[in-house]
Amino acid sequence: MSEQSFIAGGHRHGGHFAERLVHGLQQALEHSLDAEAISKQRGLLQGLDPRIKLLALLSLMISGILAGQLSTLLLLFCLAVVLALLSQVSLRRLYRQAWLSVLLFSGAIALPALFLVPGDILFRLPLLHWGISLQGLRSAAFLLGRAETSASFALLLMLTTPWMHVLKAMRSLGVPVLLVALLGMTHRYIFVLLQTASQMFEARRSRMLAPPSGRLARQVVAASSGVLLSKAFQLSSEVHLAMVSRGYRGDIYLLHSFHTRRRDWCALLPALCVPLLILWKHA
Repeated sequence: MSEQSFIAGGHRHGGHFAERLVHGLQQALEHSLDAEAISKQRGLLQGLDPRIKLLALLSLMISGILAGQLSTLLLLFCLAVVLALLSQVSLRRLYRQAWLSVLLFSGAIALPALFLVPGDILFRLPLLHWGISLQGLRSAAFLLGRAETSASFALLLMLTTPWMHVLKAMRSLGVPVLLVALLGMTHRYIFVLLQTASQMFEARRSRMLAPPSGRLARQVVAASSGVLLSKAFQLSSEVHLAMVSRGYRGDIYLLHSFHTRRRDWCALLPALCVPLLILWKHA
């Protein structure tokens, strides 16, 4: 699955929409294999107990939400970068999978705050004469900083921990079995759907003498999307029945159990102290 097929390989950077879609679906599947490989490397976060890791990173995410100063957010963001480097997670991966997408999405939400939040005007846009206030700039920076910091810690958890270990840790910490079951089935269903979509678009392309263009290309994509939607409803039932028939009830069973060590507690205690210090400082 991690290798490009001979059909998609020749259209890596071009081609019509269907070709780019197939390539994007294949990349999504490859990312999952890369994440599994990262979780098996010998790094700082990989060596921690999944339960401790989940609590520690969740505590740091809460710290980012509670932070009332930009300097605190900057320190937390730098901590996420240091943890990524010590866990052999490249900054390029963080940029592509978290920072860029969060910047675009949160930036679109934070952009109106630059002009709508009243305060001291720093400068005005030419032609439009819209004023950008210091308070608006600060509000936008807080929104982006909190989103980027929380996304970084969340991605580190997913990259350094196998998904089944995350679910097992959630159940060990008392998360309701229904929520764990929903997350487990959703995860499996997403990848089954991705694989089905990739195979369907690639099979349709392999039966064409030449790439369709214009109106025909749009009709092909629309027809394929309709078939994929009908398969999605069928797959949702099949995935659920397949998991239930194999004894899945939301509880996660692994070949080995979790064991906490001294280094796990040494990592958890400072992480739990961070949000407490932030609350004490703003009390």
